Amino acid sequence: MRVGVVGATGQVGTVMRAVLAQRAFPADEVRFFASPRSVGRRLPWAGAAGAAGDSAFGGELVVEDARTAPDAGLDVALISIGAAASRDLAPRLAASGAVVIDNSSAWRMDPQVPLV
Repeated sequence: MRVGVVGATGQVGTVMRAVLAQRAFPADEVRFFASPRSVGRRLPWAGAAGAAGDSAFGGELVVEDARTAPDAGLDVALISIGAAASRDLAPRLAASGAVVIDNSSAWRMDPQVPLV
């Protein structure tokens, strides 16, 4: 399973990363995405292997541009970005085949989107 954390450098994204690692989430690949200003940052990751063979245990993953996430071949996308950005990105991720779990307020009142 390929998992992406979109908004990985924010406060909620940081907690998402920590919970995935603490629970040893069974991902074959984990990728971190954020805004262009965070692209290239290296974030610690002690979970499953990341893209391009990054070290899985005690290693780091490089933050990628969130705008490229729909092309990443993700199975699951955990999103914590602003509502406006989510309205653009979440449908594209879903169209690419990912199960999208969005933390923003963008979809809260949409009767077609289940709350979990």
